[in-house]
Amino acid sequence: MIDVGKKAITERTAITEGYIEMQPETLKLILDGGHKKGDVLAIARIAGIMASKKTADLVPLCHPLPLTHVEIQLSAEIDNNRIRCQTTVKTNGQTGVEMEALNATQIALLTIYDMCKAVDRGMIIQAVRLLEKDGGKSGHWHCNQH
Repeated sequence: MIDVGKKAITERTAITEGYIEMQPETLKLILDGGHKKGDVLAIARIAGIMASKKTADLVPLCHPLPLTHVEIQLSAEIDNNRIRCQTTVKTNGQTGVEMEALNATQIALLTIYDMCKAVDRGMIIQAVRLLEKDGGKSGHWHCNQH
């Protein structure tokens, strides 16, 4: 791990996104609330929040961080047969929260896969990436790619 002890404590934010593509019937099942395991999106949201808090336990060189805010938005893109996950993570600290946001997005999407794999094993988790980060010495960064 790098030494962040001399870095200034600043407000840090990271925003990530990712998608899970599925069969139209699977998306309809999720949106109609007809899944026998329960509310897929609510459970995925909680799983993502929990994952953000466990990032340092999973990624060997991540610093454990006290998170001040985690928000996971799951929205259906019916025309593309997929669900988009956007995660925002914040802290006041000496290092950024990009890994926590990426981990939360991945686990939220993986939870959707886990809950729906019995009806659709061909789901594809894709395009997980950092959209934006702010705070620290490097300041603000925004992804310019589509």
